[in-house]
Amino acid sequence: MPPAHPTGASGRQPSPAPGTDPTTAAEADPDAASRLTVLAGPTAVGKGTVAADVRARYPEVWLSVSVTTRAPRPGEVDGVHYHFVSGAEFDRMIESDEFLEWAVVHGRHRYGTPRGPVLARLAARAPALLEIDLAGARQVRAVMPGAQFVFLAPPSWAELERRLLGRGTEGPQERALRLATARVEMAASSEFDHVIVNDDVHRAADELVTVMGLPTR
Repeated sequence: MPPAHPTGASGRQPSPAPGTDPTTAAEADPDAASRLTVLAGPTAVGKGTVAADVRARYPEVWLSVSVTTRAPRPGEVDGVHYHFVSGAEFDRMIESDEFLEWAVVHGRHRYGTPRGPVLARLAARAPALLEIDLAGARQVRAVMPGAQFVFLAPPSWAELERRLLGRGTEGPQERALRLATARVEMAASSEFDHVIVNDDVHRAADELVTVMGLPTR
């Protein structure tokens, strides 16, 4: 996979690269890293919904919870959907090298994957799943090339537009920005090890679990 662009296709500004020296056995062990599965895809494709379905029906799969500086949307729970933090706290985490990857999304809010919980899960030799965007997936590839990378695609462009509109969480300007980004992200599917079409949440979740090497049920 090519390295992250100077500005990620998702509208992210790239974060400083994490240190190249391995900090734990999990980072140094390609076999441990191979049990990390990274799920990415365009906005509104349903990454969070598919990941939540996996977690609900396959509790042995650990799902990383990202950190963000944006405010919670209706129904979102701190520590479950995201860790919602202030800009100052996010700065502190950057300075402490606590992120596996982090960046600015659409020039507004910052998102990041906490490094410690991921490495601890891999050290325990347990299946771990990251649900992040394209630029984040590229950053993780740079430090954990043995991980599996899965692209979640919509059944059609029209369906992706319908899902974004139906979500009702963005205004017209934000939706236009996200759709423009999504067109670029869709072109990156060839960078991934697997492509799963999210035409049905349960079916897509089962396919993802199969890719992770676990039996479906």
